[in-house]
Amino acid sequence: MSLRSLWRIGREVLVNLALPYLIYNLAQPRLGDATALIASSGPPILWSVVECARNRRIDALSMVVLLGIGLSLLAFLGGGSVRLLQLRERLVTAFVGVVFLGSAAIGRPLMYELVRAFLARANDPELQRIESLRNNSVFKAGMTIMTLVWGVGLLADAAASIALSYVLSIRTYLVVNSIMGYATIASLTLWNLWFGRKMRRKGDARLAAVQALSRSAKPADAAGSIQPSGPP
Repeated sequence: MSLRSLWRIGREVLVNLALPYLIYNLAQPRLGDATALIASSGPPILWSVVECARNRRIDALSMVVLLGIGLSLLAFLGGGSVRLLQLRERLVTAFVGVVFLGSAAIGRPLMYELVRAFLARANDPELQRIESLRNNSVFKAGMTIMTLVWGVGLLADAAASIALSYVLSIRTYLVVNSIMGYATIASLTLWNLWFGRKMRRKGDARLAAVQALSRSAKPADAAGSIQPSGPP
């Protein structure tokens, strides 16, 4: 693992786990649970704002963050429900999961759009091949399966978080919730990579079979085109 990868992992742990946990522990005795939870969300929100400003773009991740902020403010204005504050991120996760399932249901799998946007942002030459396959029935079926798996996985993660919020203390939940969120995304990403490679191998094998059939048919066509000469 490179130093750059280690830095990214350390940064994620610091911003999304260590600092929120520390801030909650320091603020809770004076401010109470609800206000301390809002304060603990400061580092992730500020870091997301910095990332948006540095990259100068508003993408799907930015919208998720903004929706999380909106839910936090709604909870605070509505009386500062501790459980709603705990679950604000997972409510966003559930919403995104529903969007994934809905896009699959209407035949426009969201996974295709996400893969296409990622390749376009990275100027990856693979983008042209992906766009050329957009209306291919086999490729579209694979994108639909990916979209369904992500939708179900995100909803399962949200459901587990809701259940844990009723049995764990707030301090423990802050840690477990973050770890579970990372584990869910990592698992779905690894599955995506495995399934994508499987799709690619099947597609290459199917193309090779078609090309082989085409090559074997040409000599037969050529032989059939030769007419026997008649008597002089």
